[in-house]
Amino acid sequence: MDRSSDDTTARLLVLGGTSLIGRYLLDRLAAEGAAAHVVSRKPPESSSRPTRSISWVEADLAEGDLAAKLPSVSAVLSLSPIWLLPQALPALAQAGAQRLVAVSSTSVVTKANSPEASERAVAARLAVGEDATRRFCDAAGIAWTILRPTMIYAEGRDRNVSRLAGVIRRFGILPLAGSGAGLRQPVHADDLAAATLAILDNPATFGRTYELPGGETLTYRAMAERVFEGLGRTPRIFSVPPRLWALALKLASPVVPGATAAMGGRMSQDLSFDPAPARRDFGWSPRPFRPRF
Repeated sequence: MDRSSDDTTARLLVLGGTSLIGRYLLDRLAAEGAAAHVVSRKPPESSSRPTRSISWVEADLAEGDLAAKLPSVSAVLSLSPIWLLPQALPALAQAGAQRLVAVSSTSVVTKANSPEASERAVAARLAVGEDATRRFCDAAGIAWTILRPTMIYAEGRDRNVSRLAGVIRRFGILPLAGSGAGLRQPVHADDLAAATLAILDNPATFGRTYELPGGETLTYRAMAERVFEGLGRTPRIFSVPPRLWALALKLASPVVPGATAAMGGRMSQDLSFDPAPARRDFGWSPRPFRPRF
């Protein structure tokens, strides 16, 4: 698909342009001089990115009149939560979409049996969103690809690695529930942005779902050590019994918003995925985990 801004009518539509991945995606499009329409409930009032090639569309995916607000497009990159996508698919098809790349999450697998009801609900919403997207696109003749990243990070912006960095900054130490031997594969948001663009015109990816792990497989403890190093600090990590960790988390919850007891249990679980299919079909080769804050 031609993404050149010389084409006065951009044929690429981005959903979730203000998301973590979306920010890097728009930077990449701007660097290419590529044209795109970006849907957002609240477009930014000002932006450092060139506006000549990026056109903002103020709309909500849940709106009944979404189709009336969309321009004519041929390809869609969906970076919003995938459970929001099915309700927008009829409007996207009406706008002419023939290609869809949608980002989901490996949480559809890793949180499916979580002891936390809220996490099981997230996994269920992801699964429903993925299934509805596949079924609609197959029926409408839209070539789809679903990407499932592992733990997404972007220094200072995400709710995973950066939250861990915030705890380290505040307390200078990090208690782990158990040994922290569970495997992790943090993946940078910019690598994911690059992947969504790389597969747009790749027929080998049509009708497929890919897990996208980061460039290294580390234990949770080793991942935490890298975060200390990225902050310029000597790692100070110690293990505590999981029950004691859960009690400490409850006491610290006011300064660690969003943390749950299930997170401690997962520190000893292997949450690793096979990059081979993505590597084979589109050369997936993300960066190693060396965050710098």
